[in-house]
Amino acid sequence: MPKPQPVVFIHGLWLHGTSWQEWLGLFRAAGYEPIAPDWPGERATVEETRKNPDDVANTGIDKATTHFGEIIGRYEVPPIIIGHSVGGMITEKLIGLGYGSAGVAIDPAQIKGVLPMPLRQLRAALPVMINPTNVSKAVTLTEDQFKFAFANELSDEESHDLYIRWTVPSPARPLFQTGLVNFQLHSQAEVDTANDDRTPLLLISGTEDNTEPEAIVDSTLKQYRDSNAVTELIKFRGRGHSLTVDHGWRDVATEILVWLRQQGLGQ
Repeated sequence: MPKPQPVVFIHGLWLHGTSWQEWLGLFRAAGYEPIAPDWPGERATVEETRKNPDDVANTGIDKATTHFGEIIGRYEVPPIIIGHSVGGMITEKLIGLGYGSAGVAIDPAQIKGVLPMPLRQLRAALPVMINPTNVSKAVTLTEDQFKFAFANELSDEESHDLYIRWTVPSPARPLFQTGLVNFQLHSQAEVDTANDDRTPLLLISGTEDNTEPEAIVDSTLKQYRDSNAVTELIKFRGRGHSLTVDHGWRDVATEILVWLRQQGLGQ
C-alpha cells in the first residue's frame, strides 16, 4: 500500500503555525500526511512565541527558505507545499528551486518583477516599515492593524477572536525585503518563474485582500508566462488576507484538495 502523500504547510507573518490546525485535520482525513513546521525561532505555542519575540527577530526570506527546504528534503516522497502570504512566496521559491510535488501559494507576498503597489497594500505595511530600525526586530501588530491587514472583510467580533487566538510577533525583515523587492538588484524575494521543469503551482487570491491585493497576485501569474509548467489561479471573491483562518477557510481548503486531485496528487 503506498504511503500517504506528505503536505508541508508554511504560514506567513503574524500568524502562528498552529493556525493551520483545522487544515491538518481536513487533509489528514482526505488521506494526506500533513505537517505545519515552525519558522526559525518560533516556539511551539502562541503564548510561548509571544513571550519570546527576540527568538524570531531578524529572520529573512533566504534563512526561512533554507529552513523549510531542509525539512522538505528529508522526505522520500516530495511533499506538496502550501504557503500563505510570505509563506506563499517561500512556496514559490521552493517550487522554482525544484522542491515539492506541487505548490499552492495563497495570497503570496510580492516577488521580484511584480510592479503594482496599491495604496491599501502600502497602508497595511506602513506601520512596520515606517521605522527602518524595525528591519532587525520582531514586530507585533496592534488589533487595529490586524483588522485592516487581515480581517477587513470580517466582523469586529471575528477579527478580535482571530487576533487573540493566532497572532504572534514576527520578523519584520521579510516585509522590508518584499516591499523593496524591485528597488534591489539582487533580492531574496526573487523567484525562478521561468523554470519549465518545476511541478504544478496554484496561486490563490482573496479579491479584497489589503496585504496582498488582487492586482499583486494577477501580476504574479504573469511572471510565469515564460514557463511551460502548470500555473493556475483561483480567486475567492470578497475574501481578505484572513482566508486561511476565518470562518470560510474550508472553502479554500476544499478547492485546493480538488486541484491537487486534478494534478494526480491524492486519493
